[in-house]
Formats: sequence, C-alpha cells, structure tokens
Amino acid sequence: MAIELVRIDDRLIHGQVATTWTRNYDIEQILIIDNKTKNDPVQASVANFAVPPGVKVIIFGVAQFAEVMKKTEIKKRTMLLFTTPVDILQLVNEGLKISEVNAGGMRFRDGRKRLSKAISVTEEEDQAFSGLMDKNIHINVQMVPKDPRVDYKTLI
Repeated sequence: MAIELVRIDDRLIHGQVATTWTRNYDIEQILIIDNKTKNDPVQASVANFAVPPGVKVIIFGVAQFAEVMKKTEIKKRTMLLFTTPVDILQLVNEGLKISEVNAGGMRFRDGRKRLSKAISVTEEEDQAFSGLMDKNIHINVQMVPKDPRVDYKTLI
C-alpha cells in the first residue's frame, strides 16, 4: 500500500491539508473516510474544490472503504483523512495495516475533554486511541509538518 499519511482532522480538507501536508508527503490522492461526508454532497464538493491541482479526492463511508481495501491495492501516494480515531480503529480491526496516525485537529465542543490546543476527545475517541496504541500504532499530535510531533501518550 502507498499510504503515506493517516491523518485525523475534523475540518477535513482545508488550507493546512491542501497545501502543507500534501506537499510535504508528495500526496497524489486523498481518501476521505467519513460516513457523514460521504452522504453530504455539499461537503464533498467543498473537499474537491479545496485540493491543489493534480491531487485526486475520493470519499468513502467506513464500511465501504473496508470492502475496497480488501479488494484493491492503493498504488498512488495517498493520505487517508478521517474525522475520528473510532473509524480508524474499526478499519484496523478489519485489516488496515498502518503504523502511525497523525492527529491534527479535533476541536473542542461540549462533551469533549481538551488534551491540547488542537486535540479534544470524547471518551469513545480516547478509548479508540488507546485501542490503536494497544495494536502498536503510534499516535502523534501535529498541526502542521513544521510543528514538533507530540506523542499522544504524553497528553493523557
């Protein structure tokens, strides 16, 4: 698989993702894996509009991507973009092979615990991060590539 980056950002594709992350990893395609976005034509349109020329965006629901990854090898330099670690853990349990997750934006809202300026989690998301770490997947927190990486374990 040519998965170069697995990122969590609840804003999905925006300036940081569209410019710095895609350039830093020489990304050819972004696969957004999010049920809500898959079923929202407006968000899908915005996602396609925001990417740099030459970068392809494909949007999948979680179960849909689970089936795709079992049948199709990813060959292009790819960023998997999620809004929550819960979906990542579900796909890892379905066979997705990754070694690291970049958590870059999980905004604070009611019902969320703030861990850093960029990361606020629900109890379910915190448990999903723990589940990923139990599977030896490293979780780093980093808003943009020039920022230092912070190990998620140091925030809890």
